[in-house]
Amino acid sequence: MAVKVLVVDDSSFFRRRVSEIINADPRMEVIDSAVNGKEAVEKTAQLKPDVVTMDVEMPVLDGISAVRQIMAQTPTPILMFSSLTHDGAKATLDALEAGALDFLPKKFEDIARNREEATSLLQQRVLEIARKRPLLRRATRPASTSGTGQTASPAGGVRTPARPASRPAVGTSSSSKAPARFTATGKRYQVMAIGTSTGGPVALQKVLTKLPANFPLPIILIQHMPATFTSAFAQRLNGLSKITVVEAKDGDTLKPGHAYLAPGGMQMMIDGRPGAARLKILDGGERMNYKPCVDVTFGSAAKIYGDKVLSMVLTGMGADGREGARMLKSAGATIWAQDEESCVVYGMPQAVAKAGISSEDLPLERIAERILVELNLK
Repeated sequence: MAVKVLVVDDSSFFRRRVSEIINADPRMEVIDSAVNGKEAVEKTAQLKPDVVTMDVEMPVLDGISAVRQIMAQTPTPILMFSSLTHDGAKATLDALEAGALDFLPKKFEDIARNREEATSLLQQRVLEIARKRPLLRRATRPASTSGTGQTASPAGGVRTPARPASRPAVGTSSSSKAPARFTATGKRYQVMAIGTSTGGPVALQKVLTKLPANFPLPIILIQHMPATFTSAFAQRLNGLSKITVVEAKDGDTLKPGHAYLAPGGMQMMIDGRPGAARLKILDGGERMNYKPCVDVTFGSAAKIYGDKVLSMVLTGMGADGREGARMLKSAGATIWAQDEESCVVYGMPQAVAKAGISSEDLPLERIAERILVELNLK
């Protein structure tokens, strides 16, 4: 059965463009469209699509508020479209926190070299997040649809509470694979490295916000994200976390309790020696599929730190991180992977797990706990 898609945008041109791309794939069909957030909420409840594509800025009810209401009333996988600006980045991150699963820029040429690549990317993203619909629907709890607790949004319309009690916990798991209690391996570490892609912004937030201010290691973060998004994302994480989170800059020295987010469009490598290591921020490279690339950063960490790296591969599409994790394992480092149930897309962690590289597969909600136990902080 074809994946049913509801397309939401106040631009008739963009609705038509997205619809044409989706309908070009026989595995999907656009069942209807909406011109504002209010229509989107109503039509999602009525038509129960498998996926909703959603614009951020719309009249009557903005996209972020619409996401919150949909996730509270009729939980559905949502793909956001936004502008590649600082404000667009902040709004997109708000939408992801509200429950949207993924995002793409409205200008497809910003992420694709040609029309065919852009078409394939959009189709692939819709199909991937559609797989999460059964999990979202299982997590549904009765929700109130009254206006109680709503406040006016800056953009006008209605804004629901930031974390409605009825919102399903996407990216959580009660996986039976994880033990009731973790045990430290006794290894000693000098750096922690985390690589992720689709679903990563929410996953990183869940992990980093649970770490204490006195966290003893520097942390390297590689998140597939456009260049204009990483600064806003680092600022958000820094504001929510007890540790310090910054967008990495060339020459940064690695300090305990600091997390360094690789800049979008660039590559991040570690240079020097343990105890005096610095970051090198390099041009992304025309031939590289990912900018930043987890393999590149993990590989440099293996070279500098050897077995003293605690690394994780979290939710994401594709297999980036597998070869870098292989290098880390060859050096004796520790590699964990997020488990399938708690991933938005079980691509990157699956690649690591299937290759026999990861030593543990962990539910997202317990990764921070596992880190604290491993470092004897709990």
